[in-house]
Amino acid sequence: MRTLAVVGVVLALLLPTEPVLAADASAPLVTVDGTRFVDSHGREVVLRGFNVSGEVKLAEKGGLPFGSAADARTPALAMRNLTNANSVRFLLSWAAAEPTRGVIDTTYLAKVAEQAGVFADLGFEVLLDFHQDLFSRYLFNSGSWYTGDGAPQWLVQAGAYPQESCGICVTWGQNITQNAAVQQATYDFWHNRILTERDAFLAYAKQVLVYLRANLGDARFARMLGVNPFNEPFAGTYDSGQNSRTWERDVLWPFYVQFRGVMDAAGWAERPAFVEPNLFWNGNVSQQAGGFLDSGAIGPRYVFNSHFYDQQAISGVLMWGKATDGQESDDFAAIRDRAAALSAPAFVSEFGHPLTGYTSDKAPSVDKAMYQGLDSRLPGAQWWTGVATSGPVLSGTQWQWDIYSGRHHELMNGNADKVQTAGDGWNGEDFSAVALDDAGTAYLRQDARLLDRVYPAAVAGRTLAFVYEDRSRDGTSPMSWTPVPSRLPNVTTTVNGSRYAVLVWRSGGDGAATEVKLPAGFRNTVVADVTYAIAADGRTLSLTGGGTAGVVHFALITDAVAPSATVLAAARTELSGWAAAAFG
Repeated sequence: MRTLAVVGVVLALLLPTEPVLAADASAPLVTVDGTRFVDSHGREVVLRGFNVSGEVKLAEKGGLPFGSAADARTPALAMRNLTNANSVRFLLSWAAAEPTRGVIDTTYLAKVAEQAGVFADLGFEVLLDFHQDLFSRYLFNSGSWYTGDGAPQWLVQAGAYPQESCGICVTWGQNITQNAAVQQATYDFWHNRILTERDAFLAYAKQVLVYLRANLGDARFARMLGVNPFNEPFAGTYDSGQNSRTWERDVLWPFYVQFRGVMDAAGWAERPAFVEPNLFWNGNVSQQAGGFLDSGAIGPRYVFNSHFYDQQAISGVLMWGKATDGQESDDFAAIRDRAAALSAPAFVSEFGHPLTGYTSDKAPSVDKAMYQGLDSRLPGAQWWTGVATSGPVLSGTQWQWDIYSGRHHELMNGNADKVQTAGDGWNGEDFSAVALDDAGTAYLRQDARLLDRVYPAAVAGRTLAFVYEDRSRDGTSPMSWTPVPSRLPNVTTTVNGSRYAVLVWRSGGDGAATEVKLPAGFRNTVVADVTYAIAADGRTLSLTGGGTAGVVHFALITDAVAPSATVLAAARTELSGWAAAAFG
């Protein structure tokens, strides 16, 4: 035996060996697998966070989300500590990046890389967003009621567009369909009419992506989730015989294919393009056919990227009163269904409700309903009995996270007599979930119960169902929409009227841990059929011991004080029977 061993060693030394390839430090940490986001362990990933930030729409910080890298670190740390978020949508400005035609401002891009890098360094996944609203600020005159953002001045000047006017418009968004200057400029962009502007945009985007790939560094680039090519696309006006569906098919989708090629050429081939359908595809006031009905399966190189704002609630006249259980369930279910039909993951990159103004009293209930829609396709009253149809948990980023909220100094359209300081500093909006106090400390402007949530960040296997009853407040009144059924008395006793979440998943069998994010100060009473541990800071629950692939597992996590061991054991038995009946 000794002789054979020696011979084996000699042969091993003489025979050629395969080279050991170093791991690619720049490879994305989150990728696409079918209709899911997955990490390097193959776990199903849910991404939650905020947009940073609407400050990019303003001139005061030069089209950057923050005034400096130090300013970026303050909200990044606050977002992590106050909400346990794991992702951000990071806005970019064409006007700031290319102030002169064909000349990219690398000083601006260096600051973009630096500020995005702050979030990457702190563990956030970063989705880059090439942002625009109403095409460009340079369409609007100094006395206008409204403004825009996006295209640079040199492009607008070449268009010789008509004097902008929205007529009698109640909200800035009406400019999209009522302002002739906005409509014509948008139409020209898609048709490459004035300065081959669509081609110019693609050339600009390529230079931006090449620069960022070269200057982020491998570790930061690994945190770049993907690219949002164009914010809230719309035709401007349709050609004769054209409608929203054919416009998506003949104009928008070919643009996305071109942008996909730009990403590949710029070194972003491993990241998906987060493509948005026609702006009005999923509007609950003006809904149009679309959602890439003619594109076939688009995954894994694309993510279906939708926005959702409840325009009926925002209007104040189309929805009376507050949102109730299931208010947004159908609209978020439509996003799930469309993504499934496209064989791609879904991502809701904007959602939210105004925090001041005429309908701001609806914000607590509307935003709760939106998070409910992200967590499950079912209203709370139906969840326990209909759990088998709960559906996948959606990823998304709330609009928005602006540390300058209420402290802006924006000269609207350059007019020194129209200095905007309130809210978001842009078109009278006020959506920021965060602000700074006089000492420079970040605080939440919404109920922490709503924003600091339980969510399954990484599931080892397949998520079958998830729900979180946050019991967030509308004023001083708790909103409780997902009662535990009386047929589960020990589960009811365990929850005891407190916040709670339930995760049901089918194990992947690879031994990786399922990780659930937890709110700050949560008591973390857990009832599960697997082994669990809670991180030292109390913000992550690890569930291990899933065992054989394909086995259904469950975990109940609640903020209640733990009852007796007898009650916990009985609750586990109830949950085991319930999960088996629903999923086999």
